[in-house]
Amino acid sequence: METDVRTGSGTSTLVRRALAFFLPVVVLATLSCGLIYAEVQQDQRSGANDPQFQMAEDAAARLNAGASPASVIETTRTVDLAASLAPFTIVFDAGHTLLATDATLDAGQPAPPAGVLDAARPGSPNAVTWQPRAGVRIAAVVMAWHGGTVLVGRSLRRVEEQESNAGLIAGAAWLVMLAGLAAASVAAAWAWPRGSAS
Repeated sequence: METDVRTGSGTSTLVRRALAFFLPVVVLATLSCGLIYAEVQQDQRSGANDPQFQMAEDAAARLNAGASPASVIETTRTVDLAASLAPFTIVFDAGHTLLATDATLDAGQPAPPAGVLDAARPGSPNAVTWQPRAGVRIAAVVMAWHGGTVLVGRSLRRVEEQESNAGLIAGAAWLVMLAGLAAASVAAAWAWPRGSAS
């Protein structure tokens, strides 16, 4: 006996067919949105280190050439890590003693854990996310020089705002896709040719 899914008696068949269309494509849509967001997030976070690599490399080269630690620091301004997006530089000696800096945080001179500095080797800089205190996150690059290490960093605040916006856009796109896929699945199930109830 044939049942038309477009009648009341075929409602359960209509729902099953709609779900059969909907579930596979919603999994694909979810994975696609997730992968796109992950790629955007990774690209933004990786790009946050680019200026610091150049600045740290240049500072280490000048220090190795005999420049004084104070001479590689921007002396015309001080960077407040809690408020500024500007890059800053900190020079350490081999014993992790701070030699020169243009960075300040809560009226003090911030320094990362010793392990962050120790991880930098000649020709192998250490790129890390450093959180000197709650609410302050820094994209930092540590470069070794013959007398110690030099750290160049800048706030991640703007990057994290962009990541948050990208997440909201990805979430909104996902919801729109779900709504469209649900409607398309119901339409496809409704238009399916009549067949057996089984």
